[in-house]
Amino acid sequence: MSSTPGQAGLAVAAVAGLGASFLTGMVVAGAFEPVADPPIGRAPTSADLPIRLVNADLTAPGSCEALLDSYVERGLDRVGPYGWDSVVELMGRAEASVGSGAVAEEAAPVDRGVVEQGSSATGTNVQETGVDEPDVVKTDGEVLVRVRDGELLVHDVTGTRPVGQGDTDLPDGLAAAELLLAGGTVVVTGESTDAPWHVRERTTHVVTYDISDPASPRLVDHRSVDAGLVRAVQHGDDVRLVLTSGLPDLDFVQPRWWRDDDGALERNRDAVRRSTLDDWLPSVTTYDADGSETGTQRLVDCSRVTVPSHEDAALGTMTLVGFDADDPADTDTLAVATDTGLAYFSPTRLYLATSGWSGWGCCWDGPVGGPVGRPVVPGDQGRSRLYAFELDGTDATYVASGVVDGVIRDRWSMDEHDGVLRVAVGPSHETGNFSSVLTLREDGDDLEEIGRVDKLGVNEEIKSVRWFDGLAVVVTFRQIDPLYAIDLTDPADPELLGELKIPGFSEYLHPISGQRLIGMGQDATLQGRLRGAQAALFDISDLTDPRRTDVVTYRKGSVAGAATDPRQFTWLPGRETALTVVTDGWTGRTGWVSVLRVAGDQLDNRMVEVAHGSDVDAIRLVPLPDDRVVLLTGDDISFFEV
Repeated sequence: MSSTPGQAGLAVAAVAGLGASFLTGMVVAGAFEPVADPPIGRAPTSADLPIRLVNADLTAPGSCEALLDSYVERGLDRVGPYGWDSVVELMGRAEASVGSGAVAEEAAPVDRGVVEQGSSATGTNVQETGVDEPDVVKTDGEVLVRVRDGELLVHDVTGTRPVGQGDTDLPDGLAAAELLLAGGTVVVTGESTDAPWHVRERTTHVVTYDISDPASPRLVDHRSVDAGLVRAVQHGDDVRLVLTSGLPDLDFVQPRWWRDDDGALERNRDAVRRSTLDDWLPSVTTYDADGSETGTQRLVDCSRVTVPSHEDAALGTMTLVGFDADDPADTDTLAVATDTGLAYFSPTRLYLATSGWSGWGCCWDGPVGGPVGRPVVPGDQGRSRLYAFELDGTDATYVASGVVDGVIRDRWSMDEHDGVLRVAVGPSHETGNFSSVLTLREDGDDLEEIGRVDKLGVNEEIKSVRWFDGLAVVVTFRQIDPLYAIDLTDPADPELLGELKIPGFSEYLHPISGQRLIGMGQDATLQGRLRGAQAALFDISDLTDPRRTDVVTYRKGSVAGAATDPRQFTWLPGRETALTVVTDGWTGRTGWVSVLRVAGDQLDNRMVEVAHGSDVDAIRLVPLPDDRVVLLTGDDISFFEV
């Protein structure tokens, strides 16, 4: 499934797998070890096809041959003389319009569940309590495990200083490796770096180690999938991966002086017609302890792939893989013939979403702090589709879907509470030039909108969102920083209670004690010119009058690490102290830990220089149960004096 520049086409590299609509349903079935396809032409029986279809948004083709026909039919609509649709061609289909105004309302303050949030049990600052996320370091309070320069390193952190216990080499060519920790098991994920620069194919590796003997980490399982990793999360001991295969690399040509557009188009359409299921469905490769391949098969059986029914669905293949960390070979595998890069997990639900082109500028999808996002191209013409999946162990069941007007910026723009999905959407040509907060509830197999607040941040874009039981705090920015407090105690009747307009903006918001927030972002002039990083303390106890009680500004040109990677922010509840990384600009030449001690309405700041060069991107501060904090900077590991 590799390609050359000629095969890809001029504009394909920016577009393959970038659809603006996506997963309309999933199936519950299968295992990481694929099973045989049913005979071509025979409709699968209930034993072959354990799919629960809940509405008309997805269909089961009925056979492997029919599945391939559906890929080819949709592919013929997407191919052009230069290969797959180009960004320019797709953006030309969108139109923009203009909205106006934002009005604030008032209501009496009540308890809306604003509680401080510390790190996960493994030491990572996460979006949702109960949903752990990968990081370069994890701990159980006694053992600390990290990945660094192609190695897995295990340290004892019970003494007066961290002590190395054991290490082992990671597979060759594993880039941006991160890990999850479940008891004595470590699951490492990462993508290969051995593909030529011109090849767009992505390969995700999943490597499992047993560290029950910390001095001798033992490889348990190693496999790879020829698909990109959208998200990895952990619920208890259950690990879930959301993978995207995108559009396949076929033998496309381009117009030349001897071949006009019509000739190139017909050659490319023939390439789509000649494609096979192996071009469209991901495969899994297993390896032995020496790294030698032991076999390659399809990741998912064709009888366990469903096809979206709506015409604007993106083309590609999304796969959800779930497994117990202690048994990585026994998994549940689900797939849908579409594509997206946006997935949000609550403790009980998975929500997948599209995010069509806004009409107001270029937007990017993908997780905050995760891999580089992909340019969003229009599909649903300014609408975002939402799909809900119920989680049960390693299984997932598709339960409902819906559509909203507007653009979903990232996974932090979604939240589920008490059966209600809350979504912040930015402007599109379907909404006007403002943002909105919507609430949706499952009604049978539909996600029905039950409430909304519109006209937030006119002519501005969403910079950050934080959700609580009965509250949303939304920050937008263009020249000044409006912070909006939205009452969600009655999800059918959300209200904009108050707003605060100040220079600069917060790109990351973190709840602390006393119904307060710390915001990390950028200071700016009244004209919107950025000056450097800042930390702000907000009091939202009275939502009709949110206040910024104090602000710390850093040197000119500095950047707050938490703005792009929230894992570089650590809140220590027992100490009323935040530890956050600040660098001296996008080049990351010098990194400091900003020690922000909260005293009432004030912030006291102490700067500690800790790293230089590229190491600043991997600075981590890991809290231990006994209130000590481990500092990781490059090769160095030590206890940090708070």
